[in-house]
Amino acid sequence: MPVRTPDPDPDERGEGAANDPLRFGSGPSSGSTNPGWLSDVELAEARRRMPMLYVEAVPVRTDGVGAVTQVGILLRATPVGEMTRTIVSGRVRYGETVRDALFRHLENDLGPMAFPLLPLQPVPFTVAEYFPIPGVSAFHDDRQHAVSLPFVVPVTGTCEPRQDALEVTWLSPEEAASDALAAEMEGGRGTLIRLALASVGAIR
Repeated sequence: MPVRTPDPDPDERGEGAANDPLRFGSGPSSGSTNPGWLSDVELAEARRRMPMLYVEAVPVRTDGVGAVTQVGILLRATPVGEMTRTIVSGRVRYGETVRDALFRHLENDLGPMAFPLLPLQPVPFTVAEYFPIPGVSAFHDDRQHAVSLPFVVPVTGTCEPRQDALEVTWLSPEEAASDALAAEMEGGRGTLIRLALASVGAIR
């Protein structure tokens, strides 16, 4: 099954629409005047020539002292009707800060009432590199070389998944770090979940 890194939200429809099974961006063909958006052909060409920058977020619930009690895992459907587990993910737009990209993708996937708690200067817990060739790293995306900045993000509101996210399942840290869930995660994100939880002391 092809494994893909989700792309920007449907409010940008057009960019890469022929190539992306999940979220697309707006391009010249859609009448957009934003020079940062690419046509399908331009996006495919860029992916062949350079790494793409992404942000990813592991949404969590915390208790009164800040310890992680639950981890939010998204359920998505692939273009061929298969179900896969993943996390909040998407590209950083040209001219957009990492913090703004994080907030945008969290709102797109979890809804406007999720109320994520983002620091003024977010710091990723690692850097994940997705390669089109399996085995180069723990992460794989068959379309491209993507560099991802992943974050653990507490959310305090009500999550109502939208766009291509069908639902969010809240698991205990132990369940989220299990081999069973890792087998359902796309692109090696089971490893990313474990790194995330270890970075906040939720697992050893």
